[in-house]
Amino acid sequence: MNIENIIFDLGGVLIDWNPRYLYRKIFSSEEEMEHFLKHIATSEWNAEQDAGRSLKEGTEWLVQRFPPYKEAIEAYYGRWEEMLGGEIKATVNIFYRLKAMRTYRLYALTNWSAETFIIARQRFSFLQDFDGIVVSGEEKTRKPFLEIYQRLAQRFQILPERSLFIDDVPENIDGAQQAGFHTLLFISPEALEQELKAIGILKG
Repeated sequence: MNIENIIFDLGGVLIDWNPRYLYRKIFSSEEEMEHFLKHIATSEWNAEQDAGRSLKEGTEWLVQRFPPYKEAIEAYYGRWEEMLGGEIKATVNIFYRLKAMRTYRLYALTNWSAETFIIARQRFSFLQDFDGIVVSGEEKTRKPFLEIYQRLAQRFQILPERSLFIDDVPENIDGAQQAGFHTLLFISPEALEQELKAIGILKG
């Protein structure tokens, strides 16, 4: 495997993001919170904002469908920063070990609203150290659709067959494979380190 580029997902891999950090403050029980996140402010709804729909439009659309949850829905982006748990330090350490090797170009491909990614850029200094980042909300398309992987390759002139893509979502891994990338499904920083060693990218 002749790898020249390593592409990281961000949320769940390098950045700890979870809406439950916020909604445990809003709902009085886990059951209420899980119902809200499973049936109202769903991951599918959030994905539309990741794909370029404005936060205002997405919020108004959901409030119209579920008026009794207006306050909780508006908190999703109004208090979005409270969903950030910090960087996943062990994975960030792996990122900097790879960067120090000066062997690979390092990129990020993330499903993220363009409007909230501004906050992430301000909070997480390591984002400045990528060779390039593709943000779905800026592209108006998202993983696992083929187009966003192709844009990454074209924009930074990288060959998918010489690139390794790391993501914690199986569907996104499938999309990357269809685009011709080598892939690793992220389970934990410890597992990632072992897998990178096994394929000769990291040394022992």
